[in-house]
Amino acid sequence: MDNNVNGNGVSEKAADSRKQWLKFGVVTLLYLLFLYWVGSWWGLLVIPFIYDAYISKKIPWTWWKRSKNKTVVFVMGWVDAIVFALVAVYFVNLYFFQNYVIPSSSLEKSLLVGDYLAVSKLSYGPRIPQTPLTMPLTQHTLPLLNTKSYIEWPHWEYRRVKGLGEVKLNDIVVFNYPAGDTVALNAQNADYYGLAYGYGAELNPHKPVMDSLTTLQQRRVYEQYYADGSAYIKQHPREFGEVTSRPVDRRENYVKRCVGLPGQTLEIKDRIIYLDGVANKEPDNVQYNYLVNTRYPIPVELSRQLGISNEDLANRNPEGTIYALPLTKQAYEGLKARKDIVVAIKPYPQEGSDGLYPLNMYKHWTCDNYGPVWIPKKGESVRLTLENLPLYERPIAIYEGNELEVTDDGRILINGAEADSYTFKMNYYWMQGDNRHNSADSRYWGFVPEDHIVGKPIFIWLSLDKDRSLFDGGIRWSRLFNWVDNIK
Repeated sequence: MDNNVNGNGVSEKAADSRKQWLKFGVVTLLYLLFLYWVGSWWGLLVIPFIYDAYISKKIPWTWWKRSKNKTVVFVMGWVDAIVFALVAVYFVNLYFFQNYVIPSSSLEKSLLVGDYLAVSKLSYGPRIPQTPLTMPLTQHTLPLLNTKSYIEWPHWEYRRVKGLGEVKLNDIVVFNYPAGDTVALNAQNADYYGLAYGYGAELNPHKPVMDSLTTLQQRRVYEQYYADGSAYIKQHPREFGEVTSRPVDRRENYVKRCVGLPGQTLEIKDRIIYLDGVANKEPDNVQYNYLVNTRYPIPVELSRQLGISNEDLANRNPEGTIYALPLTKQAYEGLKARKDIVVAIKPYPQEGSDGLYPLNMYKHWTCDNYGPVWIPKKGESVRLTLENLPLYERPIAIYEGNELEVTDDGRILINGAEADSYTFKMNYYWMQGDNRHNSADSRYWGFVPEDHIVGKPIFIWLSLDKDRSLFDGGIRWSRLFNWVDNIK
């Protein structure tokens, strides 16, 4: 008989049992709500283990706590804590929040290099992981070992859990890099397709005059460029490394501003983005490149005052009197007013169409004068011609998994059948950086499919200035806990 009785006349053993049942009930209810939300009932297989952990306790989950060996207790205590932390981080990263640090200047001066962002997966709805077996806190590569941090099997089809909203125009969005499906491991910062087309063109000693060719002939030239360039990259593994492919959710994370929504027609005219013929609002801190002639190098104090980074100041002649600088309107006016330093300041022309999307289409477009381009929308169709096919073949063939071919007589075949139109299965978005002349964005690699959308940055929780020491303004205190939605 149990003599340990509390003030209510209930044995401690019975009270403890009630607590365990209460914990089991709460945990099971929360877990069932989670399964209902993600729509995956395979998780019901876990409930017997939850029951055992709280009630039956047949499995010795904490066997090491009963060990008389202090080393075993100490080591297994740490292992237990680390495993629990990794599992917790894994699920939080997958379904709720993820950390992201701004690595490049493509969104300056809206978001700065060194801004650490809390990215909400709930805003647009978290994706069910396509490669669920992955090491937490890694994107695609294990540090030090330099090997894949994920196992490609099992691979699940794209599915997104219902979120709090959808991507809106001018949202800042984190997404997987669309052109990152193929990567040369020793040149991961370069677009593999750009490398292949570039080397293929260099290897061709007799470049044709594109204006003199038909659209079909131009297509065949680009196909040869890609084949030659791709073969060259694979034949030089010491320089480029292994060429590998990556599933959607293991591709690099990018952050840009959504400037075009599904179903809209986008055109850039003299730097301004037009959607369905109407000019879109430019970001408050949009930057464009200027040539700045000075009497002597720009002083550090002035560059800091105007928000000009050391990286930007490096784009100058040896004498430090001619700069190519990305400037906001405020920085432009600030430099222009310094007649004692600045001799002249004028827009830096952005000419040429090399490297613009699509890489296999010949157009006289530039990053300042681009399009028009219709952005694919789920359920809507586009009429296909040899002229516009390069714009849409990547969504059709790569993102939506169809076989696409163009015959020698110019017919377009999709999955072996002749086609003059295509109906899209997903929504697509057009993303650009606010640093318009220094951003690798949709103008260079095209549409962002909905299955590549990761989440929405909510706030800046830390901001470090790489141009300053920790004790000389290295922490940008004024940016901490700023809401990203307030950055227009």
